[in-house]
Amino acid sequence: MQRRSFLASLMAFSMAQTARVQAFVQNKKQSINGGGITFDVPEGWKSSKPSSSMRRAQLAIPPVAGDKEPGEVVLFAFPGGAGSVDANIERWAGQFRDAGGAPPKALTKTEKGKNTDVTRVEVSGRYVAAVSPGSRETLDKSNFKLVGAIVVTPEVSYFLKAVGPDATMKAAAKDFDALIASMKLAD
Repeated sequence: MQRRSFLASLMAFSMAQTARVQAFVQNKKQSINGGGITFDVPEGWKSSKPSSSMRRAQLAIPPVAGDKEPGEVVLFAFPGGAGSVDANIERWAGQFRDAGGAPPKALTKTEKGKNTDVTRVEVSGRYVAAVSPGSRETLDKSNFKLVGAIVVTPEVSYFLKAVGPDATMKAAAKDFDALIASMKLAD
């Protein structure tokens, strides 16, 4: 009888430890330093060398089943600012079209990072942004979503923009919210 009790206790302990390890592995994070601001992202988001000097960080969000491409996360930093928060939200919304062909309304709210306020932005629809800044050629991707974060300081404005297929971005929503909560300005 004592042996069964011991084995049952051992099995319960083992299962609890396995659950803790799985939770730890699933919640593994990597810290991204964007030069003046840091934030955490899931280990599964792959960091790569920024493709232009304007980008401080660049990552890929793995696509969910059924999506053909990953989401892309890019951090831009502009010393001295880059227009108002509202102007940038309007610009981001202008990179999308709703079913009627008009720019959709962006959903915004103020969130708290570790030591800064963050404006969270969300826009969905047909993604029609320029292929590259200043290009006349535009993308044409249906069912896409942008989730963004804007942090403005007296010295620098930071714009973090994540764009990808709607299902992939919806699946990454909790991770993006955790990213916002982890945002920290350098002292």
